[in-house]
Amino acid sequence: MDEIRLKALAKINLGLDVTGRRDDGYHLVRMIMQTIHLFDSVQMEKIPESGIQLTTNIRFLPTDEHNIAYKAARLLMDEFQITQGIRIDIKKCIPVSAGMAGGSTDAAAVLYGMNQMYDLKLSQKQLAKRALTLGADVPYCLMRGTALAEGIGEKLTRLPSVPRCPVVVAKPGISVSTKWVYDRLQLGEQTKHPDIDQLIADIKQQNLIDMASHMGNLLEEVTVQEYPVIAQIKENLMEHGALNAMMSGSGPTVFALFEERSTAREAADVLRASGLARQIYVTTIFNV
Repeated sequence: MDEIRLKALAKINLGLDVTGRRDDGYHLVRMIMQTIHLFDSVQMEKIPESGIQLTTNIRFLPTDEHNIAYKAARLLMDEFQITQGIRIDIKKCIPVSAGMAGGSTDAAAVLYGMNQMYDLKLSQKQLAKRALTLGADVPYCLMRGTALAEGIGEKLTRLPSVPRCPVVVAKPGISVSTKWVYDRLQLGEQTKHPDIDQLIADIKQQNLIDMASHMGNLLEEVTVQEYPVIAQIKENLMEHGALNAMMSGSGPTVFALFEERSTAREAADVLRASGLARQIYVTTIFNV
């Protein structure tokens, strides 16, 4: 195989709880991860020249070893002594620095693509082990679908698929550092944690309305306080028919679940007119 084209899917967090912090500084989490049908397009092809050539449609993104997708290719090329060059072109649609695993999913796509193109015969479990060295979200981005993520995000348990429904994704004109958010998170006796176990039960019962009502993201208390526009976007979507609206990951992207696609489209149109968000998409839950 000399060329492959892949869809690197975005993720949202239906639930995100932080339960503690390890001695090495990493936070312990319990998250419900879900892929949606919003994706970056990743095209990979073998080239005569040695090395990695990476291009992207976003000017400010690095195209060298500072890009996690580049690191993914280098990881397997070094391990398996691949001397033939590879060209990787990433057309990004997933908002950048948005809490949607945009970089991690690109890296996962490159790992998958390298495995296929060079017939490395790595199982998904073997790929996931290597993915974890790149970032905590990368193993999940290989897995896709609905999953409970624990530990620092690397312990994955497959869950039943959530009911397929329309999703509106809205990112305001700001970017947020995940490290910045976690560094400012204060956990204490008064911390109100989302009920991840109840959310799992709702998913198993295939109850979309109950599932939406029990969604929660502990990191909102940090990010929303600094960026009130996130709360404004949530309120706007809720006022126009969303079952619930919530920040994904460390933010600032907000997503909302709907019962009907027509309602989702109307809500997106109203949100566009408000000027609160710079990037707005109407998409759907993606199940494997």
